[in-house]
Amino acid sequence: MRTNNPNPLAVVRNLGILAHVDAGKTTVTERILFATGTTHKRGEVHDGTTVTDFDPQERDRGITIFAAAVSCAWDGHRLNLIDTPGHVDFADEVERSLRVLDGAVAVFDAVAGVEPQSESVWRQADRHGVPRIAFVNKLDRAGADLDTAVDSIRQRLHPAPLVVQLPIGSEDGFTGVVDLLRMRALTWADDTTTVDEGPVPDGLREEALRRRRLLEEAVAERHPAALEEFCDRETLSAGTLTAALRDLTHSGDGVVVLCGSAYRNRGIEPLLDAVVAYLPAPLDVPAVRGENGEVRPCDPAAPFAALAFKVNATPTGRLTYVRVYSGTIEKGATVWDAGARRTERVGRILRVQADRHAQLERAVAGDIVAVVGLKSARAGSTLCAPDAPLVLEPPGVAEPVVSVAVEAERSVDTDRLASALARLTEEDPSLVVRTDAETGQTLLSGMGELHLEVAVEKARREHGLILNVGRPRVSYRETVGRGVSGLVFRHVKQDGGAGQFAHVVLDVEPSAEGFEFRSAVVGGRVPQEYVRAVEAGCRDALAEGPLGGHPVTGLRVTLTDGSTHVKDSSDTAFRTAGRFGLREALRACAMVLLEPVVEVTVTVPEDAVGAVLGDLAARRGRVSGSVTRGGSAIVTATVPLAELFGYATRLRSRTQGRGTFTARPTGYAPAPAVTTAR
Repeated sequence: MRTNNPNPLAVVRNLGILAHVDAGKTTVTERILFATGTTHKRGEVHDGTTVTDFDPQERDRGITIFAAAVSCAWDGHRLNLIDTPGHVDFADEVERSLRVLDGAVAVFDAVAGVEPQSESVWRQADRHGVPRIAFVNKLDRAGADLDTAVDSIRQRLHPAPLVVQLPIGSEDGFTGVVDLLRMRALTWADDTTTVDEGPVPDGLREEALRRRRLLEEAVAERHPAALEEFCDRETLSAGTLTAALRDLTHSGDGVVVLCGSAYRNRGIEPLLDAVVAYLPAPLDVPAVRGENGEVRPCDPAAPFAALAFKVNATPTGRLTYVRVYSGTIEKGATVWDAGARRTERVGRILRVQADRHAQLERAVAGDIVAVVGLKSARAGSTLCAPDAPLVLEPPGVAEPVVSVAVEAERSVDTDRLASALARLTEEDPSLVVRTDAETGQTLLSGMGELHLEVAVEKARREHGLILNVGRPRVSYRETVGRGVSGLVFRHVKQDGGAGQFAHVVLDVEPSAEGFEFRSAVVGGRVPQEYVRAVEAGCRDALAEGPLGGHPVTGLRVTLTDGSTHVKDSSDTAFRTAGRFGLREALRACAMVLLEPVVEVTVTVPEDAVGAVLGDLAARRGRVSGSVTRGGSAIVTATVPLAELFGYATRLRSRTQGRGTFTARPTGYAPAPAVTTAR
């Protein structure tokens, strides 16, 4: 697989490891570091000895919470790898990582197949156009089946799975794989890390030939050059297959599927070969484009441009993780922060190895590094050459759905708490801190109960604070159930000198979109600049609805008429009229309170299904499916988020500790018995 391309960017791979929680992402990462010689001892999640799960909370909880970057070398290539979280509460970490990655390895459990968060991170990768290969892990487990896992990939994720390996043995007898491209057997003996290569076992030769034929047909069906060779020779060479699989991976028309057992160190070397062979180099991805349409090529000689995607605000300084898209950055250089509109000086450049770092003199296009010395850069900030400004699209930030009240037990710690919360939001943009206008409480909002638990515990540990935390509360929304037409609002104010006058007539109706505004005014009765001011005022009014002061969504506002005054009309007057006019219109509408709902997947022993179904019903859950697999029942239901607080403890007690569940947000739904006609 060694490349002869003289361009050093051709031997770089920037990739992430994506999966559902407990599918084996961190173990795969750990085995990659071991196989590449980066580490000399295999770390284990259950022992708290892994490289990427270095945070104390990650080791205590046994899950990945924060995306961690590492770098290693394989077959003359440098791999910059990010191990991402698998829990839905930390999906924003995955989003920021995918924004800067060129490829990914999606890890699937050979028993469970595609799980809820597997599907979520796959859709995130789809949105960013990140090419992927799949690794079906845990083939040594009881009930593991490669074909069943591949079928779930085909049915739930809808790519064309292109399986390039055949397992040798099953469950506890899984010892290796057959490489269908080279028709060679790769086996690993117990307690060794050496792969033995040999001919395909006689008992598997016929099945291997059959699967090789299926692979050739699937590739030829989707790749024109492969189809031409297949028609001429009725077979495909290994070289043609490799090139076609690479093209199909880059285009997203197919996903290469490999298999193994990371825990038992089987299948990692072929996975690394596949990363090098099929995932794109920085040169293979489209040139980055700024918001003004300017294109920057992946060229060390081009003007510098990079995107900050993660910030670690440590007590000893700030680490800003950046992906360099073009140009070169050197230690001591001055860069332009396009978001903060200020220059910054780069103190040091670091090659990241989780919580360890190696100093670099420079970083070039295609690199993922950490920078020390930037004071204002946040996740999503564009860094560029001062004489060649550019603004790159930042990663999206999810809207918080759960809030808790946080206060310091000792009044003297109030300022320290404010500083701790500011540092948390600096590191994690999906956390929001605000003060409740009615109670004066400090509210911390995030993506879920676990997300907030981790944030509060981080503040306690790193700042030595004793905190009191209130019961979690969900973020409600309000929407229009039945609208109103022809609401007239006049804003007239006269207090000496020029006054304020604005007259608007509004129609309000439900909408499937978040908020829509349009003007149906004819004859220029409201000039266009005032129409824009009315829209801005209406958007101001969406912050607080009439039911309980919650944000308003799902409505269409139409400005149908109005009038102006020759002297007293202004943008300010019409913005005020839009704000107060919409507030009055909402009070006249039939409003509906919306609550966040989640899709819950509960895995329990078959003898506990009845108790679990009863508990879900008591929590206003609507069961949408139930299947039995390997002696366990998997129940899927839609449940209001507010009803899930404390569910983990209740589930454990009802199933003697054998039940598990995952949840992912699915949007908002009307809360029962709260529709209010005004």
